[in-house]
Amino acid sequence: MQTTVPKKQDDTIHNSNPDTLAIEIQALYEISLLIGSAVFFDKTLLEILRVLHDTLHMERATLVLLDHTGERLIIKASYGLTKEEEQRGVYGLGEGITGQVFRTCAPFVVPDIKAEPLFLNRTKARDRIITKERLSFIGVPIILAGKPVGVLTVDRLFGPEISFEEDVRFLTVVATLVAQFLNLHQAIHKKEESLLEENRSLRAELHGRYARHNIVGSSKAMHEVLLAVEKVAPTRATVLILGESGTGKELIARAIHQASPRHERPFIKVNCAALPETLLESELFGHEKGAFTGATARKKGRFELADGGTLFLDEIGELPLSLQAKLLRVLQEQQFELLGGTQTITVDIRLIAATNRDLNMAVDNGSFRADLYYRLNVIPIVIPPLRNRKEDIPLLAEHFLRESNRQNNRNVRLSKEVLDLLMSYDWPGNVRELQNLIERLVIMADENYIQPSDIPSFMLRTPGLIPNTEAVETQTNDGPRQIQQIQKTTLSLCEIERRELEEALRQNNWIQAKAARVLGLTQRQIGYKIKKHGITIPKHKA
Repeated sequence: MQTTVPKKQDDTIHNSNPDTLAIEIQALYEISLLIGSAVFFDKTLLEILRVLHDTLHMERATLVLLDHTGERLIIKASYGLTKEEEQRGVYGLGEGITGQVFRTCAPFVVPDIKAEPLFLNRTKARDRIITKERLSFIGVPIILAGKPVGVLTVDRLFGPEISFEEDVRFLTVVATLVAQFLNLHQAIHKKEESLLEENRSLRAELHGRYARHNIVGSSKAMHEVLLAVEKVAPTRATVLILGESGTGKELIARAIHQASPRHERPFIKVNCAALPETLLESELFGHEKGAFTGATARKKGRFELADGGTLFLDEIGELPLSLQAKLLRVLQEQQFELLGGTQTITVDIRLIAATNRDLNMAVDNGSFRADLYYRLNVIPIVIPPLRNRKEDIPLLAEHFLRESNRQNNRNVRLSKEVLDLLMSYDWPGNVRELQNLIERLVIMADENYIQPSDIPSFMLRTPGLIPNTEAVETQTNDGPRQIQQIQKTTLSLCEIERRELEEALRQNNWIQAKAARVLGLTQRQIGYKIKKHGITIPKHKA
């Protein structure tokens, strides 16, 4: 026996049992609160069905919705069904009672499911029910914008005091609330999709400016570097990063680590030029207690700390010969002993090294082992100096300007004239020099726009020019052509370096540490260059 309940009901709410009416109002109130404060879609649907069970003692309840294909009905939420039973609840658009309610947009009541051939019991949930009472089934359509989008169903243990019409009317109101909730959810979903698409578009637009791996640059040279990073990162190969001081070798090393399977393990760095030989050996390999004076406890070295991760050896060209043999053994065998110890320690590390030296020349003059060089130089990555990728200067300047403004609570901008000056400068200290300059300009700026007068004087002229003359014809304002002597410039690289170094020292009151930061050098490197070029520090500054 089956009962189809018309969509238009003659009964009014006033004909309901007062006790039942109060319970229904309480249930609708709780459902309205759930929808009004909903955060999670699926959880809210489940809570709505729980209210039906707790307040009106309806048994199994399901919300059946169209799937993404629009060709099937699936159980989106249920109360009283297991996960396996939910997964079995799949219906065609006109299949069974659920499909008929969806197709006709009309409520459907089955007074006794045992006597209804259309009742499919596809979930098999009723097979585990043992009861002598009559189990009934009610389904009402969920309609949105005049079209069916799903079906709300409940099981009911009916007695003589229960009215089908009252339940259908109440469930129809609940289905209407659910439809409005679905509408709100769809609107939010579309908005989120729109924002995600906008975000993807912005990322694509900025991809050229800010490249990948948080490295700023859109030049062809940097694009090739980043392609090499992406190719080598998933491997275990040793990488040798080559480039002048200040070009960003450590950033590239970090990018390789972050893009590798080891990204959740340590990234340990050591500057081989920053420590004397005796301390460097202990720093790299660690030491046992009592290995030397002051060794009061066992200390792990950087190789041991980097186990499972990446060890970055910067300025590898400065590594003393006595340590090069120990490094070669670790690379080949992944084993070493602590200073003053006898126990062999095995580690799993990926080594990345960097240098601004010509290691080929160092091998030729005997200051660097050939076997270590070949072991390090498995995958070489050469970072171009800033003067060879000047198209990146505006992007880098804007990036450093934004960071410095944020850190110093300023809102300083670069004038076009200043940007032109930055583009014309050769940047011997590379990206680090540009970063330091921008930070200094932001801090020292008196106005919101940095002007050419704020730029250090040594950047406004080409130092060390040797005058030479060349005759050219020019047109004067008076009309006749005249022969003028135009200065032609010739300059050696050694002279450029000496003049830049001397000018940086003078601009920083002959304080070597400050001049080194401006030029992107270490204190050890600037001391070497001062000695190399025979620059005399004034006695009162020495």
